[in-house]
Amino acid sequence: MILIDAALARLAAEGRSIRVGVVGAGFMVDGLALQLATAYPQIRIVGIAARRPEEARRILGRLYDEASIHNADTSTAIQTAIAAGGAAVTTDPRALAAAGGFDILLEGTGSMDFALEAILTAIAAGKDIVLMNAELDATVGPLLKVKADQAGVIITNVDGDQPGVEMNLYRYVQSAGFKPMLCGSVKTLQDQHRTPATQAAFAARHKQKAEMVTSFADGSKVAFEQAVVANATGMRVAKRGMIGHDPTGKDPTLPLRPLEDYMEHLTPHLDPEQPGLVEFVVGARPSPGVFVIGYSADPAQQHYMNYYKMGAGPYYLFYTPYHLVHLEVPLTIARVALFRDAAVTPAGPPRVGVVATAKRDLTPGETIDMIGGFMTYGEAENMAQIVSEDLLPMGLAEGCQVVRPVAKDQTLTFADVAVPPGRAIDALYSEQLRHFGLKLG
Repeated sequence: MILIDAALARLAAEGRSIRVGVVGAGFMVDGLALQLATAYPQIRIVGIAARRPEEARRILGRLYDEASIHNADTSTAIQTAIAAGGAAVTTDPRALAAAGGFDILLEGTGSMDFALEAILTAIAAGKDIVLMNAELDATVGPLLKVKADQAGVIITNVDGDQPGVEMNLYRYVQSAGFKPMLCGSVKTLQDQHRTPATQAAFAARHKQKAEMVTSFADGSKVAFEQAVVANATGMRVAKRGMIGHDPTGKDPTLPLRPLEDYMEHLTPHLDPEQPGLVEFVVGARPSPGVFVIGYSADPAQQHYMNYYKMGAGPYYLFYTPYHLVHLEVPLTIARVALFRDAAVTPAGPPRVGVVATAKRDLTPGETIDMIGGFMTYGEAENMAQIVSEDLLPMGLAEGCQVVRPVAKDQTLTFADVAVPPGRAIDALYSEQLRHFGLKLG
């Protein structure tokens, strides 16, 4: 941040800006536009591709007068609008991604195929990619990183959301000479059986989609986020669904406990000879923060850390007490544009994925609904188990038809469903398995 603010100030003094095309027009994209309007004039959204163009126009209204916002159906029309100093609205993500006039594509939908249309086109066009899409990243992010590397562009998830904040802390702990042994996220509620019906009032109060906030409550979102962190660090999960220490009994109104109190439940699972774990805890303070447990066996270092009131060791707790998504996404954009630095990006083969588990008994003939819906929740699982047991990734589950009975809380396999034909996400997932030499059971 200290480097970024000075670099952005120099950019402004030189009369230059970072131009960004955006896919999606939801809650967080609206927040990003608000932040750019109030704090980052050096970063400009120059086009939005969205299924709801009226929402895209409303969001761009924070940044432009109405006459400067142009509907555009082609890459040429989009580029013309940008060149005139305005912004373009389109329903075609590929047209936006292929257009000239900007260098970074931000994907913020949480979708699969719609997002891939833009991302693959942008990579082919030589544009850097910033993802606000943990669901896609956790499903095929490692292969997208391979494709980005081949094209000489950066692909990264965002600072501000849990994966990016955890990676900032991970890099700090590592640079200080400790071995990061666990990357964790703090939740206020974990109830796998929450649905859009139970979360409707909360969603309305916060102006979000019921399915989105359900994915927070049922654990799908934290599973995707921690899979992203695992694939960036090489870490694993201790078991399917993670340990998820939760002393609240699913009651989010109970007083929060200090995060330090959770150490005794986590450190017995750590082994300095192993890659480390991704995790979450429920009901801790600070909330909703993130934390990293670092390890040092050096007696001299332990003496200093004890003096600093960090404990006797060898495990030490480092944490960030908040994640402020829309405030920090601009910092990710600046890191990519000005320093060629990724906030969080896969570091090789997929280590952890997210599998679909039944929220209720599923009956043959039913079509699985979306992430955060009524039928499934996501659980983080090590990739070795996913491929050996032929488990169905949560990122592929929506739209699949159930072909045999699945009991409540049973993890689905590919044999339990019929996958719709012709989807890009399925093809890319299969390509990822082949590329990294992984073979389903």
